[in-house]
This record gives sequence, C-alpha cells and structure tokens, in this order.
Amino acid sequence: MSITSDLLRGHTDTIILSQLIKGDTYGYAINKVIKENTDNMYELKEATLYSAFRRLEQAGYISSYWGNEDKGARRRYYTITELGIKAYEQNKKDWEEAKNLIDTLIGEER
Repeated sequence: MSITSDLLRGHTDTIILSQLIKGDTYGYAINKVIKENTDNMYELKEATLYSAFRRLEQAGYISSYWGNEDKGARRRYYTITELGIKAYEQNKKDWEEAKNLIDTLIGEER
C-alpha cells in the first residue's frame, strides 16, 4: 500500500493529539508509536513534529514541561489540555464526515 504524506499532512495535529489523550509523552515516543502502528510505513519528520508541537501549544491545545530523567538528555514532555481534547474530538468528527463523503464519491461502482 502506498500512502503519500500529502494525504496525512493535514491530520498531523490530530494524530499527535490522539497520542497525548493516552497520556503525557515526548516527541520521539510519539513518532515511535506512529511508526510501529503503521508497520514503518509512516513517520513524522522531526521538523514537522516540533512545528506541530509549537502550533498546538500556541493554540492552547497542549502544554509542555521538562522531565527529570536520571540518565540521558532531559526530555520535553507534552500534555493535552481540555481545549486540546475538544479540538481532537471535533477533528475526529470532521475526519469521519470527510471519510464518509470520500467513500461515497470514490466507492464501489453501482
């Protein structure tokens, strides 16, 4: 299956929010889950991921804090806000509506 990044690009924020709903985490871990869940077919470029974090934080959908790692480099953790949960729920609803419309438009011939 060939999935272009163009198809997913508009959903980067929702993909990130969907991971943060499960709990606080950091960028590398989010990207690792995305790769694992897609059998390495998709990953976010680092620049895309951190641009999205800045955009989401400026919108008030997430907040960040520095972790207290005993080993290795300090990690910046992200957490979803109430506003972010609402945005995620709306984005997911919008996606379902768009998906249904696309399925109707390009679905099986009748």
